Amino acid sequence: MLLSVALAYTSFNASASDVTAGQLLAMARPGQSYELAGTVTSAHRAGDTLFFRVRDPKRAAVSVPVRYTGSVPDPFRVGRAVVVTVREAGARFVGEPNTLTTKCPSKFRAEGEPDGTGPVLGR
Repeated sequence: MLLSVALAYTSFNASASDVTAGQLLAMARPGQSYELAGTVTSAHRAGDTLFFRVRDPKRAAVSVPVRYTGSVPDPFRVGRAVVVTVREAGARFVGEPNTLTTKCPSKFRAEGEPDGTGPVLGR
């Protein structure tokens, strides 16, 4: 029982600290890590590196570029809600390896937003 309470608290705490693209652009400091949450608007691979943009769920015109190397979840694709740990690196944000996760599209998709069924890019 205690373990399940601790896991629930940890899960709630993790989601409570997520930042949007707009918040990240306003407050990011070099060397500091942030949990970026939003929707993937574009993505492409170059070797082992995945480049993608994450859009702010509340401000559709605001997005940030992310460079990521690490495991990519099977459901990752354009239109999918994601969370990734990033740090500022000049004009781009670098995703920390193996921190990219996807969220269930039906729970986190705003009305009129793509359903995350775009091409798979994680492989």
